Formats: sequence, structure tokens, C-alpha cells
Amino acid sequence: MDAQNQTRVTEFVFLGLTDNWVLEILFFMAFSTTYVLTLWGNILIMVTIVFTARLHTPMYFFLSNLSFIDICHSSVTVPKMLESLLLKRKTISFDNCIAQLFFLHLFACAEIFLLTIMAYDRYVAICTPLHYSTVMNMRVCIQLVFALWLGGTVHSLEQTFLTIRLPYCGPNIIDSYFCDVPSVIKLACTDTYLTGMLVVSNSGTISLACFLALVTSYTVILVSLRKQSAEGRRKALSTCSAHLMVVALFFGPCIFIYTRPDTSFSLDKVVSVFYTVVTPFLNPLIYSLRNEEVKSAMKHLRQRQVFFTRSCT
Repeated sequence: MDAQNQTRVTEFVFLGLTDNWVLEILFFMAFSTTYVLTLWGNILIMVTIVFTARLHTPMYFFLSNLSFIDICHSSVTVPKMLESLLLKRKTISFDNCIAQLFFLHLFACAEIFLLTIMAYDRYVAICTPLHYSTVMNMRVCIQLVFALWLGGTVHSLEQTFLTIRLPYCGPNIIDSYFCDVPSVIKLACTDTYLTGMLVVSNSGTISLACFLALVTSYTVILVSLRKQSAEGRRKALSTCSAHLMVVALFFGPCIFIYTRPDTSFSLDKVVSVFYTVVTPFLNPLIYSLRNEEVKSAMKHLRQRQVFFTRSCT
């Protein structure tokens, strides 16, 4: 027993997505392509918003922040997953594992708060349009973004503290492709029931509370659309439907993973891939393909680039 107490786990071993090398090669090709497109799509949205004056509004300010968070969120897990797909023994040091779960929760929580803020922005714009410029001025937008990063940091520090305070002296096999609080605390050499409940109560409460706030906001918006003109309804529905698609893609996996006790399901890896790889890839597609202003701005930016290139040559 004393020897066990003196032994500290220095690395964790991932089981990964599969042990079939053919599937690993296929996954590597698919996810590396997806990751590159995720970076390209989100950077394109950020550049388009920055260099298009008419998009300097609260809605697009928040959208550019969402693109930045999606880049960071996917970059926490995907590069390590791609590396692991090419290695027979998939390991990560204890310190890097803790860093990975810290940033995973930071960016995930920041995105949850940002999506909630974006729903509030649409609520003010559609339900109280005369007060929109006063309520959602740029100073308020910057304060809200600061608040979401502060909230995400506090949440992530709490999750990290709950994880590192436990002793790790025995098993070091993680049945996943990245470090997350539920999968890591299972390996602790002590009873983790209370810690698990604290993790669920924290992450689960944030996910559910923000999700209910989002549902309430969009319900009120949809009810208020009956008073709008046909053109107003069409434009509002187009914007809100894009937001709702992003909300469903992100909140569904989060609620599935973080609002239940310490139990594992065969779908966990699929759900994890969905919200760490697929959702950041789909977000720029949803906002660019369904938003005429963004598509027009991208086209205009491309024309300016072509004109500048020809002028230089």
C-alpha cells in the first residue's frame, strides 16, 4: 500500500478511436482534411468581418468571436488525435493532459456563453428594435465578451482543480482520444463519487441553464415574428435558423456527455468527435451559406483581392 501511494502516474495512454490500422489511416485523412477546412473557413469569416465595414455590427462581432473560439476549440484536441492515429502507442504526459482538459473546458464553456449572448442579441434586435442600438452598443458587446471569457476561465479552473487534487497511482488507460475530466477522474486511486457529482453539477448546470435560456429566447422571438412583415419574418427566420442549427449541434453533445453521472456509453466517442471535430467545421458553412450578407462580403473581398493582385502585376 505504501509503495502504491508513492507511485504517481506520469503519463496516460489513449485507446483512441479504433485499433484497426486501416480505419486509423482513413480517419487520419478525413479528420486532417476537416481540420484544415475548419481553420480555413473560420479564418475566412474572421477576415471577412474585419475588412467589411458594413459587418461591423454586434451580430457579426459575436460571429467573429465564435469563429475564433471554434479554431481554438478544435485545436485543443484534433492535432493530438491526428498524431495518435499515426502512432501505435498513443500517450500524453500528465501535465499535458491537465493542460488539454483545462483549455477544452475553457473554450467549450466560452462557446456556450457566447451562443447564449448571441441569442440575447437576436432577441433584442427582433423584439425591441428601437432600443437595439442603445442596448447592444459596442461597449456592451466588449463587456459581454470579456464576461464570457472570465466565466469560462473560472469554470475551467474549477474543473481542473477537481481533477488534479485527486491521487493518480494506478491505471493510466483512457478510453478516448483526448483528456477530459470524466475520463481522467475515473483513474484516480480514491473514491470519486463526490468529485463526479461536482463535475456534473457544474458542467451540467451551465449547459442546461444556457440551453433553457436559448430555448426561451428563440421561443419569444418566434412568437413576436407574427407582428413582423413578410420580409422581416423571412430575414429573422433565416438568421435565427442558422443560430438554432449551431446551438443544436453544440449543446446536444455537451448535454449528453456532461449531465449524467459517472457512466460510459458506446456512443461517447462518436458524440465527442461530433462536438470537437464536426461542429467547428460546420459552423462557418452554416453561417456563410445561409447568410446573404456574409456571402456578398466574401465575394466583394475576393474581387478586391483580384483587383489588388492585378494592380501589383
